[in-house]
Amino acid sequence: MTEQYQDAELCEACGCSAEVGFMIKEGDEVSQVSLFSGSAETLKAEFDKYLALAKSINENVQFEASNIDADTTEMHVKFKFEVTAEKLIFDLKSRTLSR
Repeated sequence: MTEQYQDAELCEACGCSAEVGFMIKEGDEVSQVSLFSGSAETLKAEFDKYLALAKSINENVQFEASNIDADTTEMHVKFKFEVTAEKLIFDLKSRTLSR
């Protein structure tokens, strides 16, 4: 009687989890966003999109943003969610806003 051994083949779907993934750690509720624009008005409009998205995930989201004045061309924002899962959802959904 002959035994045949065949190596397991990896499918693309299985390998995908190794390429695209997130480490979920306790206490990882803060997402940092950097926005760049040619004018303060456009920058404020972009920030409003991110804030609306964050509030759609959790109305109680807290944020800390750098000040915007007439000459501002970049803005850095920290969004603090209540749980890590909300932060991950925000990070994934906000990818469409940055395009």
